[in-house]
Amino acid sequence: MIQDLCIIMLTAGITSLLFKLFKQPVVLGYIVAGMLVGPHVLGEAWVNNNENVETWGEIGVLFLLFSLGLEFSFKKLLKVGSTALIGAGVIVVGMMIAGMVTAHLLGWGGMNAIFLGGMLCMSSTTIVFKAIEEAGLRSHRFAGVCFGILIVEDLFAVVLMVLLTSIAVKNEFEGRELLWQVGKLVMYIALWFVLGITLIPTFLKKFKKHLNDETLTIFSIGLCLGMVLLAVHAGFSSALGAFIMGSVLAETIDAERIEHLVQPIKNIFGSIFFVSVGMMIDPALLLQYWLPITIITFVVIIGQICFGSFGTLLSGQPLRVALQTGFSLVQIGEFAFIIAGLGQSLKVTDNSLYPIVVAVSVITTFLTPYIMKLAYPTLAFLEKHMSEETKKMLESYTEKRQSNRDRNKASWAAPTIRIFKLIFIHIAMAPGINKFLQLFNENLYARERLAESKRGLEREVENTLISLEMNIAEVDVPVNSAFAGKALKDLNIRNITGANIVRIIRGGININIPGGNHRLYPGDRIILAGSDTDVAAFQKMLETSLAATKDVSNVNTNIVLDNFTIAADSPLCGKSIIKSGIREKGNCIVMGLIRPSEDFYTNPDPNLIIQEEDIIIVAGEQQKMQDFFAQAAISNPKIWS
Repeated sequence: MIQDLCIIMLTAGITSLLFKLFKQPVVLGYIVAGMLVGPHVLGEAWVNNNENVETWGEIGVLFLLFSLGLEFSFKKLLKVGSTALIGAGVIVVGMMIAGMVTAHLLGWGGMNAIFLGGMLCMSSTTIVFKAIEEAGLRSHRFAGVCFGILIVEDLFAVVLMVLLTSIAVKNEFEGRELLWQVGKLVMYIALWFVLGITLIPTFLKKFKKHLNDETLTIFSIGLCLGMVLLAVHAGFSSALGAFIMGSVLAETIDAERIEHLVQPIKNIFGSIFFVSVGMMIDPALLLQYWLPITIITFVVIIGQICFGSFGTLLSGQPLRVALQTGFSLVQIGEFAFIIAGLGQSLKVTDNSLYPIVVAVSVITTFLTPYIMKLAYPTLAFLEKHMSEETKKMLESYTEKRQSNRDRNKASWAAPTIRIFKLIFIHIAMAPGINKFLQLFNENLYARERLAESKRGLEREVENTLISLEMNIAEVDVPVNSAFAGKALKDLNIRNITGANIVRIIRGGININIPGGNHRLYPGDRIILAGSDTDVAAFQKMLETSLAATKDVSNVNTNIVLDNFTIAADSPLCGKSIIKSGIREKGNCIVMGLIRPSEDFYTNPDPNLIIQEEDIIIVAGEQQKMQDFFAQAAISNPKIWS
C-alpha cells in the first residue's frame, strides 16, 4: 500500500510540475500520471493494488465535493439572481438534449444517452476558476456571471446524481419517482441546513478559543464524514452528504479558515482521484473510438459557446459579457468523471463510455485557455457584420432587462418574505421554538455582517457603478511593490490606466476619494472603479512595479553583527560615537567597542571618543556596513566633514 501511494504521489508531483511549467492545468498532469502508472501505457501496472487506489479516489471525491460546498452558499444562489438561473437553465437543458441526441446518433442505448447528457451539461468549476485567474480576468464582469452559473450547475449536478441513481436502479424514468426523489432531497437538504446553521456555528463560537488549526481541521472532517454516513443511510449518495456539510460550514464565519485548512487534504486525495481516472484510460481504446471522441468534443465546445452565450444574453447581459461567458464554459470536468464512474459502478453504461468522456474532458480542458481568447475576435466580427437594427434591439433588450431586474426582484421577494414571516410567527409560538429561530437567524447572517464591515464600498454605491458598466476591484499593495511610499499624483494611475481609486483601506481606516498627496503603503487595500480594460491595465501596472523591485529583493538585507578595526588615518579617529555618523551614514548601531588595552565597552556611551586600533562591533545590514567602513578607512574630508 505504501509503495502504491509513493508511486502515485511522486508520478503525480512530477507530471503536475511539468504541466505547470508549460502553463497547463495540473488536473491534466494527474490524469497523465494515472495513464503512466496504469496497465495500458507501459504494458505493466506500477500499482499493485487497484482497490486501494479506488478507495482513495472515493475519498478524493468526498473532499472535492466538501471543498466545493465550502465555496458554495445557499444565499449566494439567491444573490446571483436571474442571470445565473436563466444562463444555467439554458445550458443544462440545451446540453442535456444535445448529449442525448448525439448518443442516439452514435447508436448508443437509452441509459448511455441519459448519462452522456448528464456528463455534458456541466462545465468544470475548477478549470474555469483556474483559467480566469491565470488570464488575470477575475475582476471582469463576465467572471462574476460565470461563477454564478457554475454555482447553479454544481447544485443541479448534485440533484442529477441522485436522480440518475434512482433511474439507473429501476432502469426506467417515472415521473412520480422523480417528484418523490426531488421532494425527498429538498426536505433532507432543508432539514440539515436549518439544524446545521443553528447548531454548528453556535458550537464553533462557544469553543472558539480552544479550536486551533489542528482541532478545527479534525472537527470539520469529522462533520463531513458524519454527514456522509447519514446521507448514505437515508438512501442518498455519499457525495451529497459531503456537499451538504460543506455548504453548511460555508455559512459560518470560520468558512475561509476551514477551506484553507482542508485545502491540502483535498489536494492530496483529489490528485489520487484524478490519477485513478487516468489509470482507466486505454490509449488503444481511444484510438478505436476516435470518431465519437471527436464528435462529442465538437458538440461540447460548440454547444457550450452557443447555449452559454444565448442563455447569458437572454438573462439581460450585454453581448460582450455573454460571449465571454460562453467561451469560458467550453469544457467538462469533475462531475463528468463522477457521473461516468456512477454509471460504471451501477453497471448501466458501457465500459467504453468512461474513457471516451475522460478523453473529451482532457481535450476540452486543454483547449479552454485558447478558446477563451477567441471571445473578443468573435465580438468584433459580430459587431462588424451585425445590422444597426439588431444592435439597437439587443441594447434595448439589455437595458429593459436591467431596469426591470430590481423591480421584479422586489415584486416576488416582498410577498414571499411576508409568507415566511407569518409561518415563522406561528411556529415561534410553540415553546422553545422562538429561541431556536432567533439563533438560526443570528447564525445565518453572521458571515454577511462580518463581510459588510470589511467591504470596500457601500453596497448601494457599488451597485450603481456596476449598473453603469463600471467594475469594482479590490487590490492589495504588496510589501515589495514600487508603489509603496509614493504619492498618487506621482504614480499618475488615472491617466495611465483609466482606473479611479475611490477608497484606500489602511488598518481598518477608510480614506475616501483620496487626493493626489495621499501616499500608498504596503498592506493598503485599494478600491478601484473602472472598466474591464482599466482594471486590467492597473493590475499590469502593479505587476510591473513588483518586477522593478526584484533586483532589490535579491540583496541580503538581514541584520548581522560585524566588527571593524579603526585605522590610524581614519576620519573616525578622535570623534565621539555620536558625532562619527556611524548610525546615520552606516545605517547601523554600535553594540560594543574593544580597546587595544583589552578594555571592553558594552553599549558604549555615545560620547565615547573613538581611538586608533579600536575594534567597533556593530549591528546592521552587512553590505551597507562594509561600504561605510571601507570609505571610513580613507581620509576624505568631503565625506566626513
